[in-house]
Amino acid sequence: MSEEKIGRIVKVSGPLVVAENMTGAKMYDVVHVSEKRLLGEIIELLGDTASIQVYEETGGLGPGEPIYLTNAPLSVHLGPGLLTSIYDGIQRPLDIIAAEAGDFITRGITADPLPKNKKWDFVPRVEVGQQVIGGDIFGTVQETSILEHRLPVPPGINGEVVAIESGEHVIEDVVCVIKDEENVEHELKMYQIWPVRTGRPFKKKYMPIEPLSSGQRVMDTFFPVGKGGTACVPGPFGSGKTVIQHQLAKWADADLIVYVGCGERGNEMTDVLTEFPELIDPNSGEPPMKRTVLIANTSNMPVAAREASAYTGMTIAEYFRDMGYSVALMADSTSRWAEAMREISGRLEEMPGEEGYPAYLGRRIAEFYERSGWVENIGSKPSRGALSVIGAVSPPGGDLADPVVQATLRVVRVFWSLEAELAYRRHYPAISWINSYSLYGDTFDDYYREHNSPEFPENRSKAMALLQNEAELSEIVKLVGAEALDPTDRLTLEASRSIREDFLQQNAFVEEDTYCSPKKQDLMLKAILKFEEEARKALGRGAPFIKIDEHDIREEIARMKYIDEAEVEAKIGSIIERLPVLMAALVPEE
Repeated sequence: MSEEKIGRIVKVSGPLVVAENMTGAKMYDVVHVSEKRLLGEIIELLGDTASIQVYEETGGLGPGEPIYLTNAPLSVHLGPGLLTSIYDGIQRPLDIIAAEAGDFITRGITADPLPKNKKWDFVPRVEVGQQVIGGDIFGTVQETSILEHRLPVPPGINGEVVAIESGEHVIEDVVCVIKDEENVEHELKMYQIWPVRTGRPFKKKYMPIEPLSSGQRVMDTFFPVGKGGTACVPGPFGSGKTVIQHQLAKWADADLIVYVGCGERGNEMTDVLTEFPELIDPNSGEPPMKRTVLIANTSNMPVAAREASAYTGMTIAEYFRDMGYSVALMADSTSRWAEAMREISGRLEEMPGEEGYPAYLGRRIAEFYERSGWVENIGSKPSRGALSVIGAVSPPGGDLADPVVQATLRVVRVFWSLEAELAYRRHYPAISWINSYSLYGDTFDDYYREHNSPEFPENRSKAMALLQNEAELSEIVKLVGAEALDPTDRLTLEASRSIREDFLQQNAFVEEDTYCSPKKQDLMLKAILKFEEEARKALGRGAPFIKIDEHDIREEIARMKYIDEAEVEAKIGSIIERLPVLMAALVPEE
């Protein structure tokens, strides 16, 4: 990247640096600040004066120090070596920096985002003489044991393949040459550079038709998010936002996970790094780290880089979507990103909006989530990829009227509302079944009928109706007690309690319960509803409620969640088969 010395610092205000003599600079150009070469980005231009947000600590900078212009926007390197990597917000590999400079990032330090000395076995997917356009896959590299890295022709490059070389290469080697209509030859390497604030192109966006299975029953059954959909997880401190993000990153049935930690505590990223290599993904049988890219810009790292970290993660996710993969992006949390935006806006002396956030907060959040989608990729061959975005939101005190929450709810289609009351009762995931919603509604019913069971959508509706009835009855119970209710209402309460405690509640520390397959979810729900149905019949024929409530089968239903996946069909199937006989036996003989 060529540099040009053009300006000098006139003001330093935290992460904001103001420089003069910046004629020729453009908005969002990357600059190097002072002789320390601190990385910054131009965010405002007034005449020949530029305001620069610096992505590193600015302590010690002063007026008169030089500014170097690179004439390029903030960009990321996309190619083999992304998977299993952990980067900071501006795609500096933290493991390499730690090896070179120790545990703390030295100001001005740089490192290659992708390994330049590692050789990859390049397998061509096109031939000499073949016509290709932007988006076509011209070759592949087996990046990890579970994911093939497909190398797309960069958008805008069309023409005839005049040379292509198979075999082992480093990413800087030219592996393919394409001649366009004007006889200009384009040399393709195994990586490309893309500006983070520009979404990668696609042909068409579709409504998701397949749910993103997470192994978390409350999400998959009642509030599913589609592959290519959007969801947000707002909640107060300690309600489990990060745990939910980790569970999704571990068990979601996406081909690839991009986990962005923007502004949260460092120990949360440490948990990911220590746990992921030891887990086994149920879909691939390999550690989930082999399909994961981590972006870490934690709370002790520069504020200005939080926004960049979100865009860095999004661009990497779009790149893998262009290969035809299903990608899930976890952003934890967008509130910290918004707070960084608020700080920079304040230092720019912009007119504040609600609660001090900039007036463009809603637009920035919408632009971020709109880069999700189930899309038809560019290229000559039909290919579709999905990018699902799940963002955690941390409103002060759990206040859902917070501007960041409200701006997010306007653009996402799934709302998982975390409640402190559920968390204090040790009910995890602490997602409220009353306040949460999914706007996909019945979109996935045909999928569920084909892949779960024909009656799954109806069972889900019955279970939700029971939970809503319980919420209405609970107000009466608070006044007169459960014993004063009619036996049929008491049965409603017990069946609802079984749905809450035996189905919705999960234990992340128990191997059999931390992940629940769609088949197991379907059978568990069937068993609970079958108990409610047969018990109601028995009550109608005179069976005492106390005998139904204290029957041994209740314990078997409660322990369904701990059944190993290999035994699910036999053991839960046995419960379902025995329930009619067991409940009928409680009816007194005439």
